[in-house]
Amino acid sequence: MNPQFGIKSSSMNKQEIPVGELHQKIDAGVKSAIAKAIERHRRLGESISIWQDGKVVTLTADQIPPPSSSYQS
Repeated sequence: MNPQFGIKSSSMNKQEIPVGELHQKIDAGVKSAIAKAIERHRRLGESISIWQDGKVVTLTADQIPPPSSSYQS
């Protein structure tokens, strides 16, 4: 695999995905999954723990802010 590119496809006719593009897709997927998990906790009334100001803080469901429209789907 060429270090300039990410995953090779199984077919010789398909192009490789450039690493930068692959990273962007992975990053978007991770952010979306996190946003969905946080929203699920909020809707179900479950607390979450986050890192804030150098320490772990637990937020109750009422303290979890509503989702931004950026990661909803």
